[in-house]
Amino acid sequence: MTVKRKKKNPDPCSYQKRTYRNRVEPGHLVAFEVRIRETDLQILAGKDLRAEANAAVFQYRSQLESYIARHPEFASALTPLPADLTAPPIVKAMLAAGQAAEVGPMAAVAGAIAEYVGLALLAAGAGEVVVENGGDIYFCRRQESVVGIFAGPSPLSNRVGLKIPASLMPLGICTSSGTVGHSLSLGEADSVTVLARDTALADAVATLAGNAVQPGQSLEPALAKARAVAGILGLVIIRGEELGAWGEVELVALRK
Repeated sequence: MTVKRKKKNPDPCSYQKRTYRNRVEPGHLVAFEVRIRETDLQILAGKDLRAEANAAVFQYRSQLESYIARHPEFASALTPLPADLTAPPIVKAMLAAGQAAEVGPMAAVAGAIAEYVGLALLAAGAGEVVVENGGDIYFCRRQESVVGIFAGPSPLSNRVGLKIPASLMPLGICTSSGTVGHSLSLGEADSVTVLARDTALADAVATLAGNAVQPGQSLEPALAKARAVAGILGLVIIRGEELGAWGEVELVALRK
């Protein structure tokens, strides 16, 4: 599966062509997509759970939309918001991720939805599940897998992958970019891919590290910011021909 950076605010009437999904090899898993307004998921599961996936997306989107209707600052904040003990669990997860990464809670939205839908499908008997939400992935498999990294104009794009052992799952694998797509990044990384058990946290920290990749600076400040966040297992940053990595990361070469 190839990692594509997240899309936070796509046109709800048209979905960006996600050609990287053509590279997915589902093996014995059933592959299907769920598209509800801005949410565009590719799912691999042990059996066809389209109806359950649709229901889960409706459930969690409704929780987020209802919360935003009461707390409009949740949708626009670029800095952390305080915890809210009355919020639904997915909102609490996003608030906590934003606080840990020092970013707004919506920086964690794609990862949070991926994980909560994935957990719902596991509860429905999926056995194994991969939920990809515009490049933010909740990964729960029983076998070693390889995840490729899409890095836009970089010559390393689709040439480098992450080998993920079964012992590291369930796992969140999230990617941000300053050169590809619509989501807000204040840096110039072609891709920042973060690994964490908490997919919302991985998503938020990908934004944090991506913002720290600045012109004229090495990749080290961005790597340092991410690895300082408790719960981060590893990350990979690509900028042009540069690559920086830290943590539980095993890189593999991919065929173009």
